[in-house]
Order: sequence, then C-alpha cells, then structure tokens
Amino acid sequence: MASVTSLSDSVHQRLAAALSAALPQAGSADPLLRRSDRADFQANGILALAKKEKANPRELATQVVSRVESGDVIKDVEVSGPGFLNITITDRAITQNLAARYADDTGRLGVPHAEHPGTTVIDYAQPNVAKEMHVGHLRSAVIGDSVTQLLEFTGETVVRRHHIGDWGTQFGMLIQYLEEHPHELDHKADEVSGEEAMSNLDRLYKAARKVFDSDEEFKTRARRRVVDLQAGDPQTLAMWQKFVDESKIYFFSVFEKLDMEIRDPDIVGESGYNDMLAETCRLLEDSGVAVRSEGALCVFFDDVKGPDGKPVPLIVQKSDGGYGYAATDLSAIRDRVFNIKANTLLYVVDARQSLHFRMVFETARRAGWLNEDVHAVQLAFGTVLGKDGKPFKTREGETVRLVDLLDEAIDRASAVVREKAQDLSEEEIAERGAQVGIGAVKYADLSTSANRDYKFDLDQMVSLNGDTSVYLQYAYARIQSILRKAGATRPAAHPELELHEAERALGLHADSFAATVAEAAAEYAPHKMTAYLYQLASLYTTFYDKCPVLKAESPEQIENRLFLCDITARTLHQGMALLGIRTPERL
Repeated sequence: MASVTSLSDSVHQRLAAALSAALPQAGSADPLLRRSDRADFQANGILALAKKEKANPRELATQVVSRVESGDVIKDVEVSGPGFLNITITDRAITQNLAARYADDTGRLGVPHAEHPGTTVIDYAQPNVAKEMHVGHLRSAVIGDSVTQLLEFTGETVVRRHHIGDWGTQFGMLIQYLEEHPHELDHKADEVSGEEAMSNLDRLYKAARKVFDSDEEFKTRARRRVVDLQAGDPQTLAMWQKFVDESKIYFFSVFEKLDMEIRDPDIVGESGYNDMLAETCRLLEDSGVAVRSEGALCVFFDDVKGPDGKPVPLIVQKSDGGYGYAATDLSAIRDRVFNIKANTLLYVVDARQSLHFRMVFETARRAGWLNEDVHAVQLAFGTVLGKDGKPFKTREGETVRLVDLLDEAIDRASAVVREKAQDLSEEEIAERGAQVGIGAVKYADLSTSANRDYKFDLDQMVSLNGDTSVYLQYAYARIQSILRKAGATRPAAHPELELHEAERALGLHADSFAATVAEAAAEYAPHKMTAYLYQLASLYTTFYDKCPVLKAESPEQIENRLFLCDITARTLHQGMALLGIRTPERL
C-alpha cells in the first residue's frame, strides 16, 4: 500500500504552484500553510514574499487566488487582512483522503516512511545491578521506549542499548561477602520472582555494607577483590555474574510490569566496554585530545569552569590508573559508531548529567569519532516531583520504589475500571486495571515535554476527565461499543455526502496523523503525539454529541459516520501504541 498524501500537502502543492505562476522570478516559495480557526487552512507566506519583491501583498494575494486550481480538493480561497489566504477544503476531499488511509491494509493508515532513514542507537532504561529501581528510573525507560517505537514506525533502524551499572568498586564488597557467605543468593524454588530476587540482593547488600564499614580486614579483602575483578580472574567473574543474573530477574519483572520489551542482547552494561578502555585512552592521548595532568588523563574545555573559575576537565583515566565513566562512555561511542555503524547516538538521560555528556560528545568530536555524518544527542529529561512540587520521596524521606508506584497506579485504575465496568469478570477487571494504570503513568510522563519536571499525581492520572490516557482509552472503548452495536451495518465511506462541521473538524484532524508522527519522531518529542491524540479524542466527543451515528438520517450517513468512528479508533490505537499504551476493546 502506497502512502497517502495528506490534505495539507495537497493544498501546499497547489498554492506553491499558484505562487510560482504569479511570481515566476521568486522561484519555489513556501506558502506557510497552517490550520486555522477562520477556515480549514490559512497561508501566511505571501506577506514575506511581497516584502521581498516590493509588491503590494493584497494585490499579490489576489493574483495567487486567480491562479489556484480549485475543484476536487480546494473549494474556496479568499484573501483576508493584509494578504492572508483562507482556504476551505471540499467535503469530498476529506472523506476520500480518509477512505484511502482506511484502505491501507498494512495498518499504517497511509503514513509514509521517512525519506532517508538511518541507524539510531538509543541508550535508555539504565538500572544498576544489585540496586532497587526507583522513581528516577521511570522516565528514561518510558521516554526511551516511546521514542524507539516512533523512530521504528518511520522506518529508522533502531538499535536499543541498556547501559546498566554492572561494574565498579562496590562489586568488590559484594563478591567478597558472597565468597564468605556462599548461600546468600540461593533460591528456594526453581521459579524465582523479581521481588524475591531483589530482596535477596537488598539483604546481601545491607549485610555486606555493614561488615565493610565495621571490619578493616574485610575492607582490605574487598578492595583486593576489585583488583581481581578488573584483572578478569575467572572465579571472581563467575561470582560477579551471579549478581548480574539475579538483578536481571528483577529488572525483567519490573519492565514486564511496565509493559515494555527489554531484550537480553540489548543489555550491554558498563562491563561490555572493558576491553576497549585502554585503547580509548591511548587513542585520545596519542592524538593530543587528552593530556596528562597530575597523573590523570584529562580533556580540558575553555567554556567549562567550576565555581572557582578554573577549568573543569573531563577525567578519562584517574591518576591511580582506574577508569571513570568518561572512559566507558567514550568507548561506547566508538563501538556504536565503528561497529554498529550508527548515524545518530541518542541518550535518554537525566538532565543533571548534561554537563558530563556535553564534555563527552565534544571529546568524541575532537577525536573525529563524531562528525557531520554521525551525531550524538542527549534527550535530557527533568525530575519527577511529588504533589508538593519537591522531588518525589516517601514520608520517611526515602526514594520511592518504582514497583510500589506502579502497583499503586494499577490499584487506583482497577477501582476506576470496576466502578464503570459493565459485564467484566474479575479477571478482566484486573487485566484492564493494569493496562489503564500503567497507561496512566506512561501518559503523564510523556505528555510533559521531556526536559521539564512533572508532578506525579495519581488522582489526576487516573481521572476520566481531562488530558489523561484513561480519557483516550474510554474514547476508544466507546467507539468499539458503537461498532459492535452496529451489527451487520459496516463502516463505509460516502464521499458524495455533505459533512457536519464536527465531522469536518474530526476528519481534518485524523488526516494530520502522518504529519504528527513525522514531527514527533524527528524531534524525539512524544508529547507532540499525546497532544495530537488528546485533541483527536476531544473532537470525537464533540462529533459524538452533535452527530447521531446509528440514528443518522440515511443508511449512507450511518455507514459514513461509522467509518469516521472506525478511522478515529484506528488512529487512537496506533498513536497510543507508539506511546507504549494499550487500548482495551471494552472498559
């Protein structure tokens, strides 16, 4: 199925042709088309063009109008104000365009692939081994997953990378403790839950930390163990692997609850770049990008200064020979550029890491690993706040466990579903509760521009009113209910029918889905998709209030309105899928 040219693109082409005919010397000029309250579209490009050509804008606008080809798509063009054009589309064009989208048997609704897709490596969802996931891990996972879906939908090749914290000095303490208490990570049963795996790790971590802080001889043995780990001692590595495996049981259980696919081969933690660290340092030092300063290997920047006004370097290797995060991150860049052959490296990482990544990317540019053809972007996100507007903590001032938060969202959502449920079994209520609760958490996160902080307010998230995923899920379920009630009457497009203004508004918005996908993917901006879908559901609510569907005036109008319902539902379903949110058929 070929992609469908959207109505705005059709109008744009016709206006651009009329502009070139009226002003041949201007070459190909942009009519600057946008949706308008006064008509279906407004074109504002003539003002700038007239100024450039020293022409009278209203006269030029009138000349353009006389050259616009109207008929099948454009019904009417009028000049308004100093030289704007107001354009009205024919009802037939709206219905025909939607019918072409509806006929797309690939399920893509006529959305084209990007013209020049490339390869993006996206680094997101980065929990730490042997540590509980908390609310701070939520945004990287949710935003990264949605951006991945959006990019893949446009035809980009996306390589997922989960850069888990699985290396470092703390493992010396953990491994040494396990060596001395070998049964601490044993399982009682064959099947182990994520919750049990985490409580095993948590208990061991606390016990190890207690001994480490109180017993000097244990501390010495633990530090020696770090050296063994870094030297690749097989027995030490085998015990380290136990911590990684136990942590993965837990990670996978959390991601499953988040309804998110995380695949084992995509988990390449800090340890995955160990073999490259020495060479990364050598390459940086040989090329003069990094220099030795007080024994450490550093990269300096003119514009990065500390509070004392002195330059703050990026330390790639410490004076004791140990490697910092920078060495790992730079090695990961080499791997992603030269082995995976990526064009774009995308990092979904907390905004508080922005300075670190700015320095890492600049170092990689100086080394020639990033250039015109390969670029790196940090998709920096803000903090999750409590209702009080302060960073989200428990009453005791602890960081909030991610699992507790998700469970509470599911409980709240299940209560909402149970209250509204007609003919749903307990099992169905539980399943829908999970889909609505997790959807609510994701939507609240994604509907805020990533770089802004947002308030975590479950009451608002699971509300049926306002800009929430539940509102969208109910709109979808309501349409499915209408389609079921229609029985043998099938949705069918009737381009010959005149449309009510609520039908026109809904149809024009449904047609702009493709443009929204392209924009949200290009800008890594899932919030543009949430805004689009919320407006779609709102326009559907208006249509539903003003245009009877099953009691419409004629059989053709019933079929056409069912068709409008169905294309709206398919657009909601596809748009929500790109956000990682389910749309249950019944609620």
